[in-house]
Order: sequence, then structure tokens, then C-alpha cells
Amino acid sequence: MKIETQCLHEGYTPKNGEPRVMPIVQSTTYVYESTDEVAAVFDDPTKSLIYSRFENPTTDCVEKKIAALEGGVAAMCTSSGQAASLISILNICEAGDSFIASASIYGGTINLFGTTLKKMGIECIFVDHDATEEQLSAAFKENTKAVFGETLANPALTVLDIEMWAKVAHAHGVPLIIDNTFATPILCRPFEWGADIVIHSTSKYMDGHAIQVGGVIVDSGKFDWTSGKFPCMTEPDESYHGIVYTEKYAFAPYIVKARMQLMRDFGCYPAANSSFLLNLGLETLAVRMKQYCENALTVAEYIKSTGKVEFVTYPALEESKGHELAKKYLPNGTSGVISFSIKGGRNAAVKFMDSLKLASNEVHVADIRTCVLHPASATHRQLTDEQLVAAGIDGGLIRLSVGLENVDDIIADLEQGFSAI
Repeated sequence: MKIETQCLHEGYTPKNGEPRVMPIVQSTTYVYESTDEVAAVFDDPTKSLIYSRFENPTTDCVEKKIAALEGGVAAMCTSSGQAASLISILNICEAGDSFIASASIYGGTINLFGTTLKKMGIECIFVDHDATEEQLSAAFKENTKAVFGETLANPALTVLDIEMWAKVAHAHGVPLIIDNTFATPILCRPFEWGADIVIHSTSKYMDGHAIQVGGVIVDSGKFDWTSGKFPCMTEPDESYHGIVYTEKYAFAPYIVKARMQLMRDFGCYPAANSSFLLNLGLETLAVRMKQYCENALTVAEYIKSTGKVEFVTYPALEESKGHELAKKYLPNGTSGVISFSIKGGRNAAVKFMDSLKLASNEVHVADIRTCVLHPASATHRQLTDEQLVAAGIDGGLIRLSVGLENVDDIIADLEQGFSAI
């Protein structure tokens, strides 16, 4: 199936007499006819369901759909994008390990990696997103276990050279983890460029309607975990009957370990109703992404023409930074998110935003409705000045998430903001 068809039909196929729409299985537990059957499922949870703390029939359908959209072999949903980021690292890193991340990533992820994981004894080595192969390679240590980056960074909108980062990661025997939230598999499928694990905040474009928070981790099934660098995959897991993940679950050891070990212990799994709502968003994802990109390009051209901004970052614009990489990785569009910096700095940016009527001033992005955010005051408020610069943020920077309203109405609203400054 083409990806537009997959959005509608993957994950759930009704049998004779079953409901056309994927049902909500609102239950925490599942019944078996014998104690031996329950024991067998505890020995191997891939046989059936145990408890909705880490697997549910409704969510399972959504996981299968997202895995298909990304071209992966398996997926695991989480209760938030942050939970997906956390588990993606903890699944292969422990105290005493390190991993590399692009410095141009979401502020909440920077804090998670640079502060919280540091307290757990895991070091994050931040590297410029536009580092050369040599510079990226030089950042590796003996204990480095993974590399992490975003296809389209939030909010700097830098474009990661996925193929190059994958090449360097693989040269050092570690996987590349890509946050593909802004691009979605409609615009970019990182596995096709060498990435090994993909994560999303499904709260954004995948859901699209700002109604529930969620995340997902997708396993490509392609990375070889048997090099000796990952004993967590190749040696018996004493916390789960001595299972060796690469032996028993060779098709997707990474995602099975994440579910059987970390989801079992953390329990950050979405409710069935949340997954049902996410699926509704996924069904229209391909249609929506096309319109987001069309609207955003028109709006970016308008903002550029006002003369009231220091710069506009939207990789689909020919003069925008990242345009050449966008042509390679995102030929069909670069999402609905635009970053631009108002002349006059923070005060002018705040006045502009507070003058808007249609666009919502909110801590959200990638919605069906247009919304704006001042990152330095909100999502990236906890960062130091140096970290803000590394993330591509200044006081005048505004993140504009272009929605699905008529583009003339969106521009008319922006005109109000610009006239106020």
C-alpha cells in the first residue's frame, strides 16, 4: 500500500462481522482459562496480553500502523514524547555510559538529556547539528552507546544530515536514534537514510488536534546488537527469566526489551482511549501534512516580505538555512512550522504575539489551528544563554505553527501583529 492508504488501513483489519472502525478495548486485564496459560504469557509476553500497563489491543493496532508508516518492524507507544525519548536512551544506556546528541533539539529533551540523565550517571555529549564527519567522530568516547538527533529541530528548524550521522554512528558501532516528530513519515522516513530507531511525540502532527499527549518508539529491526557493545541485548536478563533478547526476539530485540523491561517497570503506557484518538489523527495525516506545507510556504514568503524580521527559517525557502538538506530529505515539504526573529528583540516579539487574534498563544505546536510560541519565554526558558544560542534561539525568535485555516486569514492575522510593532 502507498502511505496515504496505510494511514487508513494498516494496523487493524476487521474480520467478518467485526466493526469497521478500530474498537476501544477499555480494560486493564485479560482472562485465561488456566494458570499454566498465564504462566506461559509471563514467560513470553509476545504470545498474548498480560496487563494494560504495557500492552493493550487498541494501542497494539496503532503501534502496528505507525511501524508500517515508518517502514519499521515494531513500535511501542508511550504516554508522552518525553517518555519515548527517555526510554529510547535508557534501553541501551546505563550509569557510566555516554551518548551523543545534536545540540539543536527540543529544549525539554536538552534538559532531560543534559540534567536528568546526568543525575542517573549517563553523560550526554552535545555536538553542533552541522558538525563535520570528523567533528562528530571526535566526540565519541569508549563508553558511547548511541547518537540522537531530530530530522527537523524544534524550534530552530535545522535539518539534520541523517545519512552522514548514521554513517558515523555505524562506524563506531552504535545506533542512530532520530526524533521525526515535525517531519512525520509522510515527509521523511529516516530508516531509508540509515537511522536505526525513530521516535515521535505523537501529541503533534500525528494526533494533530491537540487532544492527547503521547509518544512512540519505532524499531527498524536492522541494527546488529551482537557486536559485544550491548550486553544488555546479548546476555541473559535476570529480571526476566534469563531471556537473551537477540536470541529469542531476533526480529526486533530493541523494542521487545523496551516493552518487557522498561515499560514493565515504568508503566508509561497510553490509555486505550488515547490510542483511539491518536488513530483518528493518523487516518488524515497524509492529507493534513500536504496542506500544512502548502500554507506554511505561503506564510513564510509573506513574513519574509514584511521587512520587520531579522530572518525567517523555513527550510523549504530557497534562501533558508538547511534548504539543500531539505531538498534531499524533505522534498515534499518541511512541515507547517516556521521560525522567525522579530526586529527589536524580545519586547517586540511579545507585542507582536499579544496582538494576534486568530493564532493561539499556547505551549503547543503542529496543531490543526495556527498557534504561536515565544521559545525563550516558554519551552526553552530553562536553558542558559549559551544553550539558547546552540539551539538557534534569540529573544526575538517566534515559533509559528501554521494551521489548516484559509491561508488568507492566517496572513491577515499576522498583519495585525506586524502593524502593532
